[in-house]
Amino acid sequence: MIQIGVIGAGSCDRELENLAEEVGAEIARNDALLICGGLGGVMEASARGAKKESGTTVGLLPGDNRKSANPYIDIAIVTEMGHARNVIITRSADALIALGGEYGTLSEIAHSLKMGKTVVTLQSKWEIEGTIRASDPKDAVRIALDSISEKQ
Repeated sequence: MIQIGVIGAGSCDRELENLAEEVGAEIARNDALLICGGLGGVMEASARGAKKESGTTVGLLPGDNRKSANPYIDIAIVTEMGHARNVIITRSADALIALGGEYGTLSEIAHSLKMGKTVVTLQSKWEIEGTIRASDPKDAVRIALDSISEKQ
């Protein structure tokens, strides 16, 4: 099963939340698994979208308590690694979609690019060489899926 990582801040405004939810729904519609950090904000919204479309979600949590996962996570993996879990998210995903984000998201983008992963951005505040900017959630998922197909 294709695994797409969704990365972004643990809190976000309503516009970004809606975009993240649609990204998650589109991932599920394409029979891919959604991997995220398992907490709130972009992570929760994307997982909610995936669940609305009967998708499967995995949350890699920074702490040691599975109950800290948002309610839309099917498989909660505790890491007790804090932000270091970002490397596991990026390593586990076949491609990543970054929505907005703060410095944690920036680190995930950097790790992903270093690993040769495709990183699609949507409403990113950064212009980072090597990332691909998407126009909307459907475009973001299409770019991610196309990049995975090209690498297989």
